[in-house]
Amino acid sequence: MTDTLTDLIASAAALIVGLAAGWAVHSAFARRKRAREQLFFGLPDGSECVLVTHRDSTSAHWSIPRHDALALLSIASVVENCGAHPEVAPHDTGLQGFGARTEFCIGDPTAHRRLAAHMANLLPGVTVHPGDDPGMERGTFTIAGTHYRPEPGAVEHVLLARLTAGDDSRPVFLAAGQRPVTHRAAVRHLVRNRTRFARKYGSQGSFCLLLKVVNSQSYGPDLVELVADVTKPATSSAGPRAAAKAATKAAAKDD
Repeated sequence: MTDTLTDLIASAAALIVGLAAGWAVHSAFARRKRAREQLFFGLPDGSECVLVTHRDSTSAHWSIPRHDALALLSIASVVENCGAHPEVAPHDTGLQGFGARTEFCIGDPTAHRRLAAHMANLLPGVTVHPGDDPGMERGTFTIAGTHYRPEPGAVEHVLLARLTAGDDSRPVFLAAGQRPVTHRAAVRHLVRNRTRFARKYGSQGSFCLLLKVVNSQSYGPDLVELVADVTKPATSSAGPRAAAKAATKAAAKDD
């Protein structure tokens, strides 16, 4: 065997070993990334989750608004990647309490019953104005005394939250916006940043982010800015609803 042939064999062997090692490292990295995402979304292999949206009020039949449907498609890709099984349910269908399986709840909190219930229980520091208050436009968020009014087509807001009821419960993800385009923007933000969120919050961390969708009339859901992390004021039991309940209880005791 000549030296040249020996060198070629050695080079080929080294190349094969290098490729195998690279593939092993890449596979291990992909597995860790997938496992981290499964923990973050509460979606182990073979698990079930529910995607809750409201009906399109402009349709005579049960259908989903276009932007909400596209948002659900984005979520479905994540669910499939985690090896879980999704179920789509309308907001006014009786569902079990949260925590037993992962839930993605998307829509307008002034019209979405399930979403409104979650916000009342899990985000007591957020008030969503229905539009009948003097000077308040429909869908205006009030958080820690600050009002976030929608300017249709120019500036609209959406809350993106991941919340859990306990250490052993599955998370509920909320995308509560002022217009359907904001729901889609929030879901896209979640999907695009899922690796960073999974690394930051882990399997039990909760968060509530206030996002701003800019110039949706021209750019749709593409331009999204983080206004603030409002987790603390939004989840605080000292929020407006909790304060009102506490005042009512105090008055009852005085009587």
